[in-house]
Amino acid sequence: MSESDKNRITVEINNRKFTVVGEESAEHIKMVASLVDQKMDEIRYAKPSLDTSQTAVLTALNTMSDYLKLKEEHNALLQKEQKERKKNRR
Repeated sequence: MSESDKNRITVEINNRKFTVVGEESAEHIKMVASLVDQKMDEIRYAKPSLDTSQTAVLTALNTMSDYLKLKEEHNALLQKEQKERKKNRR
């Protein structure tokens, strides 16, 4: 996919505008930006003394933690499904 085939979307996160370029749909990019903005707001509300960089790092850490938990759950479900398939083949 060439650069001209990619979507270029301007989003707002933490009251700053960012141009995001990617293969995902505009709706997907906007949704991701909205979720990041919401998470930053939550952290800023819980810890108003943090600066923007600290808030961004905590947002990234929380997001990756959530991602890893979901990935582990997904893998566990796949393994369970595979075991059940093998069991049903017998």
